[in-house]
Parts: sequence; structure tokens; C-alpha cells
Amino acid sequence: MENTARDYSHIPGWGIDADPKNDPTYPMKHRTDEEQRGYTWQRPTQQPVTVEVFHSIERPGVSAVFGTSVPPSGLSGKIRRLAFKKSENDYGHWLPLILADRINVVEGIIDDIKNGKFPNIWAEKGMPAEWKHNRSGLMQTAAIGVFLVAAVAAWKLGQRSGSNG
Repeated sequence: MENTARDYSHIPGWGIDADPKNDPTYPMKHRTDEEQRGYTWQRPTQQPVTVEVFHSIERPGVSAVFGTSVPPSGLSGKIRRLAFKKSENDYGHWLPLILADRINVVEGIIDDIKNGKFPNIWAEKGMPAEWKHNRSGLMQTAAIGVFLVAAVAAWKLGQRSGSNG
């Protein structure tokens, strides 16, 4: 493999930070540890907690401002409650939150139908644009989906017939 220097001088602005006298971090900041003293600003008034609000176990309380329009509910809310009992550096925190998001979508569709609104999932998922601009990709995704559903159905049927024998 050839190891040659490349000339990027044709790119506008290339090498602009090569001169240390033009570098805003040069010389390095003189550290005084002022930032270690704590807040140097007045903390904003805490938003009142009127609904259940999850927060990291690494922090003592909720942030100053947070969303309240969609409090946790249903199965997705239960999964979120479990997830927030784990540390943010744990898969047991993030993976359940992803699962809860997916379940919350289904819960929202069920709730819409209960309230007499039938969502146009085809349009909401952007399928008309996919059909127009990426038809082969859409067909491939649909084929994979059909295959997975068929595989799960066959597996379930196999389990059912095996337990009857």
C-alpha cells in the first residue's frame, strides 16, 4: 500500500488550523478550577411536577424543565418504570426504552381506533414517497416482513402440533 502525502490545498479553508498562532486554543487555557466551585448562575424556578416524570438514578431530581404532555401509561409506561431503575450505562436501561417506544406506537394506534380515528399508517410511514422514489427498497422490505411473519407463524404451528402429539 502506498503511503504518500496528499495535497488538499485545493479545498477552501484546508489547513486553516495548522498555524498555532491562529489556533483559538493556543496557548492552552490557564485552568483556575473556577468551574469546580459549583453553579455560578441562579438556578431557574423548578417546573411543578404534576405528572409522573422519570429521571436518571445518577441525578438527585428532575431537570428544571421537562415534558408533561404524554405521561407514561400502559405497558410501555411499566417498561419505562423498570428501565429507569437501571443506570444509564446499562443495556437494561436503553433496550427496554427502545422496546417501550415501539409498544407505545401500537398503544397509540389502538387508542386512536378506540376514539373513532382510524390512522392512515401507509401515509404516516411515508409509503407513498417510498413507492414513488424507492420502489425496489420498499418491495424488499415488504418481502422480508412477509418472510419473518411466515417464519414466526410456521414456528408457532410447529410448536402447537408438537405439543399435541
